[in-house]
Amino acid sequence: MQNTSEMTQFILLGLTDAPELQVPLFIIFTLIYLTTLLGNLGMIMLILLDSRLHTPMYIFLSNLSLVDCVYASAVAPKVIEGFLTEHKIMYNECAAQMFFFIAFAIIEVFLLASMAFDRYVAVCKPLHYSTTMTTTKCTLLVAGSYISGLLQSSIHVVFTFHLSFCHSNVINHFFCDIPPLLAISCSDIYINEIILFMLAGFNVTLTLLVILSSYLLIFVAILRMRSAEGRKKAISTCSSHLTTVSIFYGTIIFMYLQPSTSHSMDTDKVASVFYTMIIPMLNPLVYSLRNKEVKNAFKKVAVKALSSLQLVN
Repeated sequence: MQNTSEMTQFILLGLTDAPELQVPLFIIFTLIYLTTLLGNLGMIMLILLDSRLHTPMYIFLSNLSLVDCVYASAVAPKVIEGFLTEHKIMYNECAAQMFFFIAFAIIEVFLLASMAFDRYVAVCKPLHYSTTMTTTKCTLLVAGSYISGLLQSSIHVVFTFHLSFCHSNVINHFFCDIPPLLAISCSDIYINEIILFMLAGFNVTLTLLVILSSYLLIFVAILRMRSAEGRKKAISTCSSHLTTVSIFYGTIIFMYLQPSTSHSMDTDKVASVFYTMIIPMLNPLVYSLRNKEVKNAFKKVAVKALSSLQLVN
C-alpha cells in the first residue's frame, strides 16, 4: 500500500490523448490564457487610472479581475505545457494548484454576491447609496471573501492530501481538482465527500440567496419605475453581472453538487474548461462591452496615450 507520504508525483491525462489535437489545442489555450491576462490586467489598470471608476462597483470589479487572473494562472500554464510534454505534476505542486484554484474560485462567488448587493443598493436605494456602500464596508466585504476562500481551500487541501493514493497516480483530468483525486484514492472518502458537499452547498446556497434576493428586489423596483430611460439604465447596470453569474454558477453547481459516483470525468473536463479558462477570459469582455463607463474610461486612456505618442514624435 503506497500512501501519500510515498507519492512523489501524479500524471494528468489532460483534455485529450489524440496526437493530432495537441498542437492546435496548445495554440488555442495559449491565446485564451493571454487574452485572459490582457483583459483582466487591462481592466485593473483602467480602474486604477480613471478616478471616476473609484466607486464600490469598480472596487469589486477590479478584485474580480485579479481573482480571475490568479485562478486562471493556477491552471492554464500547466495545461498548456501538457499539450507538448508528458503532463506530470509533483505532489506538492498538485496540492498548491488545488489550493490556489479552490481559494480564488470561492473568493469569486462571494465577490459576485457582493456585487449583486451593490447593484441592489444602487437601483433600489439610490439616495442612500453613498452612506450604505462606503469604502470601509466594501473593503470588509472584499476581505471577508478572501478570508473565506483561503480558509475553505485550506480545509479541502488538508483533507484531500491526507488520503492514500495506492491504486494509481494517474489523474483523469487536466488539473488537480477534488473529484478526480477522490476517484483514485484507496482511502474511505465519505468524510471528504461530506465536507465537499457541505462547503460547496453552503457557498452556492448563501451567495445565490443573496444574488437572487437582490435581483428580485431590483426587478420589482424596475417594474415600478415610470421612466423608460430609468428602466433601461437599471437593466444595463445589472445585465453584465447577471451574464457572469449565470455561466459561473451553472458550471460550479454541475461540478460540485453531485456525488462522486455520478461524475463522468469526460463531461467534468468540458465543464471545467468553462470555469477555469473561458469565464475568466469572458468576464472583462462582458463588463467592458456592456458598460458605458468602462468604454468611456478606455477611450479617455486611449486618447491620452495617443496624445503622449504624438508629443514624443
